[in-house]
Amino acid sequence: MKTRMKELRSRLDITQADLAKMVGVRRETIVFLEQGKYNPSLGLAHRVARALESTIEDVFIFDD
Repeated sequence: MKTRMKELRSRLDITQADLAKMVGVRRETIVFLEQGKYNPSLGLAHRVARALESTIEDVFIFDD
């Protein structure tokens, strides 16, 4: 899975630590999400998308 998290965070001037606090996870989780090493639950994907003022589809690119 690929993400646009870093790009969207930068646009909003949000650090990984800030985003982690906003969605209730550790900063390391955000790092793993951005690297595509962790697939989020639907709930976490929704919280991340809302925090980044975007949609799940815009943040996460699910490839087959």
